[in-house]
Amino acid sequence: MNGNPAAIVVSGLGKRFGHLQAVDNLSFEVHPGEIFGLVGPDGAGKTTTMRMLAGVLAADGGAASVAGHDVLRDPERAKNDLSYMPQRFGLYEDLTVDENIRFYADLFGVERKRREEHAMELLAAAGLFEFRRRLAGNLSGGMKQKLGLVCALIHTPRVILLDEPTNGVDPVSRRDFWRILYSLSSQGVTILTSTSYLDEAERCHRVGLLYAGHLLFCDRPGELKKQFPGGVLVVRSPESEMVRAALAGGPAVRNVLLVGDRVHVIVDDAARRLPELRAALDAQKVPYESVEQVEPSIEDLFVSAVEARTAAVQPGGPA
Repeated sequence: MNGNPAAIVVSGLGKRFGHLQAVDNLSFEVHPGEIFGLVGPDGAGKTTTMRMLAGVLAADGGAASVAGHDVLRDPERAKNDLSYMPQRFGLYEDLTVDENIRFYADLFGVERKRREEHAMELLAAAGLFEFRRRLAGNLSGGMKQKLGLVCALIHTPRVILLDEPTNGVDPVSRRDFWRILYSLSSQGVTILTSTSYLDEAERCHRVGLLYAGHLLFCDRPGELKKQFPGGVLVVRSPESEMVRAALAGGPAVRNVLLVGDRVHVIVDDAARRLPELRAALDAQKVPYESVEQVEPSIEDLFVSAVEARTAAVQPGGPA
């Protein structure tokens, strides 16, 4: 994004647990002020990667630096420039919002005057100012996550690692959380966030699609969509299962995905196949409201890439 040295550099990073290769030869960079999303399903290796970059889990191989510090060899040197917010952030539920912030500020040796000024700014940005004296245990899930972020930011880190910070959070709190992230990014803070919500990939500056410890793609969301092999047709119907049954396995149909009340049909050529799909639905008397061509989503790309990789490693699949 700019000419400055990368804030996070990962090269050939690997981690094995017994027979499971959780992270396999992982390499990527994150630029200063960038929001980089590590996206993938449960078990993809996101948390393992985050923990290695935070210096709380030893890697088996490779190299990693955060804010110019070698976090594999000497993670302690990075602690003042780095903040790590795990999936279950260590809030003390029997302490108030203010007391939790004070505790984390003391951990990082933040001077009192600066702590109070910065806490007021962060609380206002998170919409928590009026809840300062409420026990953390009495906050909603979304408010707890925002308090966790405030605590993680109290020492003004240059790099933030967020492990699935919006998991289980309501839509309004998710929106507020991302508003805070954009504000931090505009101030030059580098953010590496992981998520299993593929729609959140669209909000990141760049995205790494992680699956079974492997990085399948890494680019800006718009550029990733250009790599999608084929086209997408969306069928809106009150009978989604009937649509899937009628179209799955049809000529030129590569995949059929249920997305809410819509059916995404992955084909080789969307414009060419659109009238064929309509004819197939009509012939089988499947009710539908519309069939239209749409731009592929990150989810479409990810599912397609995963299925291609699965087919490649199965016996009899392509080499």
